[in-house]
Parts: sequence; structure tokens; C-alpha cells
Amino acid sequence: MTNMKIIYWTMTGNTRIMADCLAEGAKQAGAETTVKEVAQASPQWALDCDLLALGCPAMGLESLEENEFEPFLARLLPDLAGRKLALFGSYGWGGGEWLRSWAERARQAGAVLYQPDGLAVCGRPDGDALQQCLDFGAGFAKF
Repeated sequence: MTNMKIIYWTMTGNTRIMADCLAEGAKQAGAETTVKEVAQASPQWALDCDLLALGCPAMGLESLEENEFEPFLARLLPDLAGRKLALFGSYGWGGGEWLRSWAERARQAGAVLYQPDGLAVCGRPDGDALQQCLDFGAGFAKF
């Protein structure tokens, strides 16, 4: 059975909703999933899986959250070469530059990305966005 870990940071709860929905989609596709907030995860723990999904909303001028998520990612990047990775997050405005920049950093580290620019949802996920999250999780479980 495929082992997927989903690690996220959230401020308003939107990215948490996405993480839980990705996990549900992955479980429906047959993966064993674990979801944790970034503060509860270590890079070593994160890497002990077949598939890793990371979630963080856009902050400020379309950047990653800088106190918890960015330091975690910085410690994780050197060990991402060859690892299957999915990126996701929510945003309130802008064009998704934070996710494209993040994806480029992961590619440069050698990660094998599921969907080139990840999954971005504007605002609180509902309706179509929830279905996108389920599909993203199910698709990543088969990646």
C-alpha cells in the first residue's frame, strides 16, 4: 500500500480543509495517509513515505509563511531529490506566483512534482474546489 504524508500550515483553516480533502481522495484511491500540521512534523519524519504532499497558503506578497513553513521547507529541500511531491495551498488574491515559485524551488532540488504547479484554491474550498482537492489527492496516490 502506498504511504502518503500530507504536511501543511494554515492561518484561516482553508489549507487544512484542502489537506483533509486530499487525504480523503488518496484514501479512496487506496493510499494510507497521515496528515499533520508543519509544527508537528520533522523533515526526517516527512521523508519516511512514498509520497509527500506539502500545503501552505499564499502570504503577504505571494510568499510562503515565514516562521514555521519556510524554515521547515528549507531543511527539507536538500533531501527532495528523486522524491514524489505534490504542492497545494489557498490564496486570497494574486495570480498564484507563490505556488509557481515554490514548485520551481522543489524542481531545482530534484523533486518529482505531481502536476507542474500544484493545486491552488482561491478562498475557502467548497463545491468544485473540494472536488478538485479530492481528485488531486486520488491522482497523486496513483502517481
